[in-house]
Amino acid sequence: MMRRFVAQLCQCRLLVLLASSLLLMMSQPTVWAASLADTVEKIKPSIVAIGTVQPARRPPAKFEASGFVVGQGRQVITNAHALPAFLDSQNKETLAVFIGQGTMVESRAAKKIAIDPEHDLALLEIDGPPLPALQLGESRRSREGQAIAFTGFPIGVVLGLFPVTHQGIISAISPVAIPVPAAGNLDPATIRRLKNEPYEVLQLDATAYPGNSGSPLYEQDTGRVIGVINKVFVQGSKESILEKPSGITYAIPIRYVQALLSRAKVSKN
Repeated sequence: MMRRFVAQLCQCRLLVLLASSLLLMMSQPTVWAASLADTVEKIKPSIVAIGTVQPARRPPAKFEASGFVVGQGRQVITNAHALPAFLDSQNKETLAVFIGQGTMVESRAAKKIAIDPEHDLALLEIDGPPLPALQLGESRRSREGQAIAFTGFPIGVVLGLFPVTHQGIISAISPVAIPVPAAGNLDPATIRRLKNEPYEVLQLDATAYPGNSGSPLYEQDTGRVIGVINKVFVQGSKESILEKPSGITYAIPIRYVQALLSRAKVSKN
């Protein structure tokens, strides 16, 4: 009789443990979703669009890429390749950062402070009052399989200034690679650097689009920036990315942003 009672008690305990585990598994995605939703709400005021303004042009604003606010709120990080090669000063074209929401867009005059062409990074400074800055740093070393998100302006801002968020994981951490067709454009110094000192990039399983360049890559739970969206692997022609996205995106690790800020003597949050 006692053995039967003990067996029944053990079965009851097992059922309770199984039920508790099931409830935890069912509730976990909701917790993650709520955490990411809170993070996105927190970081969106720090996401900006990068482009130019020319009063005589129609429309006067031209959007090129995404960026995010750092430092004391008047500095912006983006990709170096996203900046115009030259400005039409004769027609009063100026570099600009765009902020706001929807169609209520404000442009801020911007200037280049520092460029890191090796890691395709640019630091800008904007006019006007400071904006909320994102927190930088690797609170945990980036790991393969780590959940991430990035927010920016894919396909530009056709419908207005509405930041878009994508999520995924870090699928690999690997040395930077130069596409074969571009190899002929490399100078000897660059080839030696890539051969002797290749730097690591973060490969993501989330799809970035034209306009996402310069978007912050961040931890879903904290919003801490761990990288900068840099490029997407394109299958076929560049124009086919919208029709046939590869789902492979690359990001520059945040340590290179920190080094750029240090060289420019900008305080980091």
